[in-house]
Amino acid sequence: MSRSAVFLDEMGVGPLWRLRQGGAPEAAEAADVAEIVEAAAAPVAAVVEAVAPPAPAAEVVAEVKAVDVAAPVAPVPATPAAPAASDDTAWFDDAPPPPPARQLSDTDIAALDWDGLTAAVAKCARCDLCKTRKGVVMGRGDRQGDWLMLASSPSRLEEREGRALPGEQGKLLDNMLKAIAVDADRDVYITHLLKCRPLDEAGQERLPTEAESAACRPYFERELALLQPRTILTLGSMAAAGINPGEKPVRGTVRQLGKAAVVATFHPEMLLQDETGKAKARAWADLCLAKSTHGDSHGE
Repeated sequence: MSRSAVFLDEMGVGPLWRLRQGGAPEAAEAADVAEIVEAAAAPVAAVVEAVAPPAPAAEVVAEVKAVDVAAPVAPVPATPAAPAASDDTAWFDDAPPPPPARQLSDTDIAALDWDGLTAAVAKCARCDLCKTRKGVVMGRGDRQGDWLMLASSPSRLEEREGRALPGEQGKLLDNMLKAIAVDADRDVYITHLLKCRPLDEAGQERLPTEAESAACRPYFERELALLQPRTILTLGSMAAAGINPGEKPVRGTVRQLGKAAVVATFHPEMLLQDETGKAKARAWADLCLAKSTHGDSHGE
């Protein structure tokens, strides 16, 4: 079998031609190859024609003529880059402010437990002190104590520490109570009438206004109701005057606030600045009066 016949047989098309008499071997070989190519291409052309019939010759010629290969290719316009994100937040100025948190009424505050009271004080906005404060100062100590130590409003140190009477003030008060056999860690609660530090326009401490005192009063009254102390020791003249508004305090006397006995004495910060010792001697007399009154009320 000739090489062409083997080739055709391998492709499965069989012999498609016969060698003419007298034909040249080279021509026969060329015809052999041509018929092989034509036979191999026929099935492929049939499949292409079945899938997508070729376009008419006229249309193909028209498309070829329409393309001017010499004409310059128009540049493709570049896609504009997306503008970079701007840090300008001026549009926030036109956005409506978030609604203020709902402030509790006096009745709401009167129903709070200790945890609820602490949370309410932390986010209080009942007066303008919320705009200048650096923090609030909630009371600390034994929430079942019989003794209440009451100052007027937090100092700068107390505001920074977030703690009533920290540092040397607290140590001195602890020693004062220890002198009259009162355990400051177990039977004493310390707080302020105001939970925020009042400041003037220059950033200096000032006296609280009546409106500020009235706004914060429900918090103190709730502390008082939860604690139910037997004896209240006011620390400083402002606390002595503020605990019973309208009543003039007199040192060396015992006043009442509900069922609690109230005795006035000096603030520990003032005692730390007392170089003469006179204020400390008076403070000792105040402590003895408070201890005696506390013992009498315990016997009732």
